[in-house]
Amino acid sequence: MVAARTVTSTVRVLESLPALLRDDHRVTVVFAYDPTSAFGAGVLDVLRETGCRVMPWEQLADITPDLILSASENVDLPEGDCPVLILPHGVGFQKLVPDSRGPRERLSGVVPDALLESGRAWLAISHPSQEEQLLATHPKAAGRTLLVGDPCFDELTASRAMRAAYREALGVAEGQRLVMVSSTWGPTSLLGTQPDLPARLLAQLPYDNYKVGAIVHPNVWSAHGAWQLRALQASALDAGLMLMPAVHAWRPALVAADVLVGDHGSVSLYGASCGTPLLLAAFGADAVPDTAAHTMAALAPRLDPHGNLREQIEDALREHTPERYAEVSTRAFDEPGHALARLRTALYHLLRLDLPTGCDRAEGEGPERRLEPDLLGRPGAQQHADDQHGRHERGTASPASTYSRIS
Repeated sequence: MVAARTVTSTVRVLESLPALLRDDHRVTVVFAYDPTSAFGAGVLDVLRETGCRVMPWEQLADITPDLILSASENVDLPEGDCPVLILPHGVGFQKLVPDSRGPRERLSGVVPDALLESGRAWLAISHPSQEEQLLATHPKAAGRTLLVGDPCFDELTASRAMRAAYREALGVAEGQRLVMVSSTWGPTSLLGTQPDLPARLLAQLPYDNYKVGAIVHPNVWSAHGAWQLRALQASALDAGLMLMPAVHAWRPALVAADVLVGDHGSVSLYGASCGTPLLLAAFGADAVPDTAAHTMAALAPRLDPHGNLREQIEDALREHTPERYAEVSTRAFDEPGHALARLRTALYHLLRLDLPTGCDRAEGEGPERRLEPDLLGRPGAQQHADDQHGRHERGTASPASTYSRIS
């Protein structure tokens, strides 16, 4: 059973699960939607569009699954004996977030102590340092981690071979540069602090030489809605901003980028680890110290929002070296290329099933997964035009105050 709570966590499971269970007729998967998250809008749409079988959350106590799988650590699971495997919905434990169960902040990605104490929970991690981090902050997680690596990072790396196809799908002409703006969610994010940055980039970068896209965290889409987000970025969309669809498009868009303007979100970590030139436009205090995110922050140049944006973009491209963020990748991802096989081995172990015949084991090399260009969908500039943006009512809230409510 897959517990789906937010778009981010639901999509993270959907990215890997088909490959993990490919051609295995012994396993039946059902999804259950936990409607308690403030960022749950869109989850049912994703599940239905994907063709998933969805059961009411209230009926969860009436079934006896062999395994509960989720990429949301905050699901309110019923009591039972079956194991619970929690996948990360980003890179490691890099961020402090408000705790929906109380007034304090918590470490994103860690399940409640009660579930750890039950002995049912297993946390998939991408690097041994994350286990050390958990032992220091959450001693009850001792012995409850599974080192699998990061299937998403492996897929991004393998997909570099498809980069030209992604750029063609985005309409990036030969000789043009693609600047991708990435924002996590919350008041300290790029859009939370500089909501007009995409529009200002488009105003300063020559139209014939540059294209600008934006990858916005699904929590922003869920909290605002697609219409509101497009209204808040109307000027940028009018100028040609390609707003990536919320679900799968960010991955090929990131591979296609020539330079990334980001913040402390996981997309920046993935981009830097893949060797993409990076400019940090924001880095919030909610980023956890002594993690790969802080290593990235120490190495990446900062964007001066009041300076010449074109010069800073060109400087980042000119001064970048392929090995600049090697330490970030080394600290975030263990043995790249093996994650899917390791995760499959862990999954079948928890299901108490033998691996399917002929299946690649964790110690072997599995086939590389590459992202298809059609995941890019319809970039937001075209969607914006189709929505007749001239009729949008802007309301009274400024973009900065609206983004800052996402916390």
